[in-house]
Amino acid sequence: MAEAVTRVKICGITNFKDAMTAVNAGADALGFIFASSPRRIMPADARSIIKALPPFIIKVGVFIDMDRKTIRSIIDQTGLNAVQLHGNEPPAGCREFPVPAIKRIKIEPGDTCRLIEEKMKAYDVAAFLLDPGTGSGMRFDWTIAQSLNKNIIIAGGLNVDNVGEAIRLLKPYGVDICSGVEKSKGIKDAAKVKKFIAEVRKCLPV
Repeated sequence: MAEAVTRVKICGITNFKDAMTAVNAGADALGFIFASSPRRIMPADARSIIKALPPFIIKVGVFIDMDRKTIRSIIDQTGLNAVQLHGNEPPAGCREFPVPAIKRIKIEPGDTCRLIEEKMKAYDVAAFLLDPGTGSGMRFDWTIAQSLNKNIIIAGGLNVDNVGEAIRLLKPYGVDICSGVEKSKGIKDAAKVKKFIAEVRKCLPV
């Protein structure tokens, strides 16, 4: 059976122009950051963008240790299809949403595949995002995640020059990029977005 195509999420969307640049380049998902960040977006602004998007695009809200009631309210206000949880959310708290949850697993120096699996095992979520530092732009040693039997999304330090290597090594469910396709914080570089997604699409299943 052929392996699945790796999905692409362009994160840190702050305006409709950048959203449509990503959509037209072939992005599968867009990320809207509601946590404290230079790329933070208010729910009303996210709602305006999301309402104007074409169908079949996944809209992901990024949160860090936010009250679950508030997250549910933002889901209702904006039309998010998934939540991405980047903080110290307890396992039970990740199951209380009406949309699928992605849990960020922080990859730290000295981590091994076994240690990553230990971090994951309490969580019943749709996918895990592996990232060494939220918004840091750093990458980790991808080889330590080669044996993981989970839906994994790779983030941190990705760019057009290395995303192919990440996909060949890990065959991830998805890749998630933010700062690597920006011209300034919160503003996307259209050429970088298009090149990045084109590079991912070269890694078609055999």
